[in-house]
Amino acid sequence: MTATTALYVPGDRPDRFEKAVAADADIVIFDLEDAVAADRKDAALASVTDWLTGRDVAPGPAIQVRINRGAEHEVVALTATAAAFGLRLPKVESPAELDRIAELAPGVPLTVLVESALGLERAFELASHPATTALGAGESDLAAELGTRDDLVLDHLRLRLLVAARAADLPAPMLAAYPGIRDLDGLRADSERGRRLGWHGRSAIHPRQLAVIREVFRPREDELAWAHAVLEALGADGVATLADGQMVDAAMAARARAILSR
Repeated sequence: MTATTALYVPGDRPDRFEKAVAADADIVIFDLEDAVAADRKDAALASVTDWLTGRDVAPGPAIQVRINRGAEHEVVALTATAAAFGLRLPKVESPAELDRIAELAPGVPLTVLVESALGLERAFELASHPATTALGAGESDLAAELGTRDDLVLDHLRLRLLVAARAADLPAPMLAAYPGIRDLDGLRADSERGRRLGWHGRSAIHPRQLAVIREVFRPREDELAWAHAVLEALGADGVATLADGQMVDAAMAARARAILSR
């Protein structure tokens, strides 16, 4: 099953950790970066490593930790827990940064966050690094650098990262968190826009956002019907024609399987 929802929880709020895990997100992201004040970073790292060390390995959401850029001591401390988790790396601009993280945390899945113009220009290099398992976007940081948050700019960012990810044989990225916690209509509209551009899923900063995200990215009934029809029509043949006259082939079969996997 492809992950559709991810939920951030501040690393310095251990009182929220279990609530986040129980919120029914596919991924829970413990944040040591933007959600934590500078004078709380050490406390946040201690809280997250303590939780990882004592975590029950029973089935539950996948766990990721967003670290601070260049904070190698965080990587060392997290890796020492021997827990199963992935790292979210903010503001990555060079494959050399990934080399270093992979050296410190061998085998740990890396989600690379592109948050600058330089990072965007190097998106395929970052996506094709052997330690990279997914790309993500830091839309607010990039918008601040470019001086605009116009839809055209965000569409360009999303399309560039989508192409880079797929060219590197990575899954379609998940959208960045929508900042308006109470603006569920805005969340829905922006998520629908991202879905039309080929992105899949979204991170959230509050549990109330999860239901909207899940609904937007759930395959529609007509999509499921089409996917089943394609696979049934093709069978062992490479080309077939559906009842509505649409010709389908192996490429469409791949899309049909992707829809059903969600």
